[in-house]
Amino acid sequence: MAKKEINTLIPQESIIHKIVILRREKVMLDLHLAEIYGVETRALKQAVRRNIDLFPDDFMFELNAMEIETVVSQNVIPSKQYLGGSAPFAFTEAGVAMLSSVLKSKRAKEMNIAIMRAFIALRQMLLNNTELRLEIEYIKKKVDNHDKNIELVFHYLDELLEKKDQPEPPRKRIGYKPDSD
Repeated sequence: MAKKEINTLIPQESIIHKIVILRREKVMLDLHLAEIYGVETRALKQAVRRNIDLFPDDFMFELNAMEIETVVSQNVIPSKQYLGGSAPFAFTEAGVAMLSSVLKSKRAKEMNIAIMRAFIALRQMLLNNTELRLEIEYIKKKVDNHDKNIELVFHYLDELLEKKDQPEPPRKRIGYKPDSD
């Protein structure tokens, strides 16, 4: 299936909105992946459990109670009841890539490509934001430096004005004309 057809199935923005940060990792929850892949959540979890050796901790982890509260409070999932009593799995980018070897359907492989592109787009957005932040910091430093220079100029102008207000002491005349006292 062509790239354009994959993107029309599920827009990239929709996939990006399903990526959340847990344990300092960008992850996708099993229920969102099941929705994207067009399978039931329990089927996805079952396939993962059958191949658990392919999913080390840096590929996939099970959410604890506090993390479940966090995803519910952030409206990632509507409520705890939505989970059906089991803790969801969270898949890192590598875990999502590994899912393509576990889920054999054509749609799963196509959606996996779309998800990988979404992770790449998210990484690029973060990189662009970092570059923008560095540019802003550079401009701030320049502006601060300009402010200091402007203050210095005003200080020198104030000194010159103070000198102008003071009468100049009489100067001794030099040259060929004699003093007329």
